[in-house]
Amino acid sequence: MSRSQWQKSSFSAANNECVEVRIANGAVELRESDEGDTVLRTTPAALSALLHGVKAGEFDHHSA
Repeated sequence: MSRSQWQKSSFSAANNECVEVRIANGAVELRESDEGDTVLRTTPAALSALLHGVKAGEFDHHSA
């Protein structure tokens, strides 16, 4: 991923209902592709911890 360019998952295909990510000024930024204006900014370490928790199923109880 090149820095400062938004990237979305290849699984989203032509669908614009996805989360995009980029690295800007050392921070990881996430946004919804269909809304574009709202950006969540966090550190690479915090995003890594979140992704590990998601993969481990720690948040599954929120989806039911």
